[in-house]
Formats: sequence, structure tokens, C-alpha cells
Amino acid sequence: MRNWLLPEYIADILPATARQVESAKAAMLEGFRVAGYELVLPPLIEYIDSLVSEGDDTLDLKTFKLDDQLSGRQLGLRADITPQVARIDAHLLGERTGVTRLCYAGSVVHSRPSGLTSSREPLQVGAELYGYAGIEADLEIIELMLSTLEKTGVKKLRLDVGHIAIYRGLAAAAGLSPEVSRELFGLLQNKDAAGIAALVAGVAEPYKSAFLALPELYGPAAVLEKASTRLPSLPEVELGLMQLSAIARAMEGRVELSFDLAELRGDFYHTGLMFAAYAPGWSDAIARGGRYDNVGRRFGRARPATGFSLDLRDLLRILPERDPSRGIRVSARHLPAAAAEVARLRAGGEMVVVDYLGESAAALNCDRELVPAADGWQLAPFH
Repeated sequence: MRNWLLPEYIADILPATARQVESAKAAMLEGFRVAGYELVLPPLIEYIDSLVSEGDDTLDLKTFKLDDQLSGRQLGLRADITPQVARIDAHLLGERTGVTRLCYAGSVVHSRPSGLTSSREPLQVGAELYGYAGIEADLEIIELMLSTLEKTGVKKLRLDVGHIAIYRGLAAAAGLSPEVSRELFGLLQNKDAAGIAALVAGVAEPYKSAFLALPELYGPAAVLEKASTRLPSLPEVELGLMQLSAIARAMEGRVELSFDLAELRGDFYHTGLMFAAYAPGWSDAIARGGRYDNVGRRFGRARPATGFSLDLRDLLRILPERDPSRGIRVSARHLPAAAAEVARLRAGGEMVVVDYLGESAAALNCDRELVPAADGWQLAPFH
């Protein structure tokens, strides 16, 4: 086996595309900045119990683990930046009592890919809002997610919205054991109607009918009225439907919108509203988010929280082309005498390339050259 081959689902990003990625990332972070989100840079590696919550089997399986030779404790390579940002809000920024807005951009590493076309090294970009439980915070995050994708060039966005607290409220009221609740959760994620029916056959009414109805409760905003008649009156159900209705009103005319009460493909830590952005040309969601209240409890401070993230690698094929401007060639033999002029041009943003081999304009990506003149140096066409 050639030692330069990369592991499966791992790939290099080559020069032209790398510049596109960095430009897109910078534009996203600038969009977050002007909306009041502060940039944080969590470490790639942490103690495993900071990265993965107890019971989060999905994230645990995704996380590479290794032993720390300094402390003897188990470390993990981060597979998701959101828990790290929650730790920063709860612990390092614990003196803040109001709303805190944080954003980030960095690579994460997965021990196994999320899908057949997924990278095991996603470039995760996201924004999180802490300290406010109102629906306005969720709407702010949703709008930030949509505008970020639109500015990147994604067309014809569709927003799918669900609410995990509705399912959890039903499961608790029905008295489902953790094992049965987890199994039913998986069946609902897969829309396995036959499996759901078999699993809830012995569940008391009205919860049995509610579980059977969940996979059918999807579609435009009108489905929320249907849900109010088919689901029992529980605090979690009523609050969830009220919040979903608020999303429907706020997003009407802004984006194509659909609701799915069996859409539970969020992360383990989500506690309420969940949303995902889709667009033609992508087989899966290109951005996801939702509410994850009180995740910071294990770091010393429980706070309301909502946010979204995306994998910038998923957007590679639509990123804007890099700046087509070409550079300025300077011959290596002229460089000592032209050093000051080269420094001036570079300070002004020009790309100046030293030519050691007498290469072509295409090879150097240059359309001008720096040549001696009677009064110093001048630019001439380079073909």
C-alpha cells in the first residue's frame, strides 16, 4: 500500500479550492460578526468526558479516542464543536449573565462517515446563542442560517422544522422505559410504520394513537392544526405546537417551509425545536440546528441555548470562483534591486511571484511583470 494514500473518506483540498473555502469561511464569520456573534477557537483535542455526554451513543461512536501520556486520562478528537462552545459559555464566560452569542469555524474528525458521500473531516461552521429561551432566539438563528447559505450561493432553500420535545413528552407520559423509548425513537427517525405499530401495540391510549400518528404529521403549516386534534393535550405538546406555529407565521413568504413531527434526526443534546435546510442538488440537509437548553449543566451552568452548524465541505461545488486577477512576475535576478518595489506592491495587495526558472505566464498565473525603467521600476504586460 502506498504510504501517501489517504484514509477512506479523507481528502486534500487543493490550492484553488482551498482559497475558495477560506474566502467563504471568512465571509460567513464576517456575517456572524456583524450580527453580534463573537468568534471562539476551541481546541481540537479534549478530555473525552468534556466532548461526549453520558448516553450520547451516536457522538461517542463518532469520536476518536486516545490516551493522554501526561495525565493518563482518555482524550478525544472533537467530532462536534457545539459541546465545546457550550463549555466555553458555561465555564470560561460564566460571569456573563445576559445573552451570549458565539460562533466558530474549524475541522472536526469522525471515526466513521455520516453518509456514503460524507467526509470524515467536516469543516464545521456555526453560531450559537445562549441565555434566552424565547422563540425570538430560535428565529434569529434560523434567519442567520438561511442568510448564510443564500450569501454562499445556495438557491431555492427549503426549511424543515420539527420538535423533539413533543416526542419526549409523549414518551414520558406513556411511561416508556428508556430502552423502549430509544428503540421507538429510531423507528420514528426511519419512518418505519410497521415497526412502530408492533412496538407500541401494548401502549395505553391516547399515547398509542399519538405514536402511530407522528409519522403522518408532516407537510405545510396546516399539518399543525391536524396535529392539535390527533395528539393528547400535554404541556410539551401544546408548547411545541405553539412554537412551531410561531415559526410558520414568522417564516411565511420567506422560505419554502415544511413541518415534520417525526423528524428527529437532531443530535442527542437537542431539547426542543429542530430545523434543517435543504436545497435541490443535495441529497441531505446542508445545515442543521435547534434548541439544546441546559447542555452547559455538566460544565457548571445550565442555560437556554440554540444554534446551527454546517459542513463547509458540502458547499465546495458552489463556492464562488476565486478572484480571477493575476499576479506580477519578477525575475529572480532582479529581486535584490527590486526588493523595495516588490514590498510596496505586496503591501498594496498585489501578488508578486519570483520567477526562478523562466516559466510561462500561465504557469506563474501572472499577466504583468516588473521590469527595470529609467526612473526605477515599471509594470509591463507579461504573456
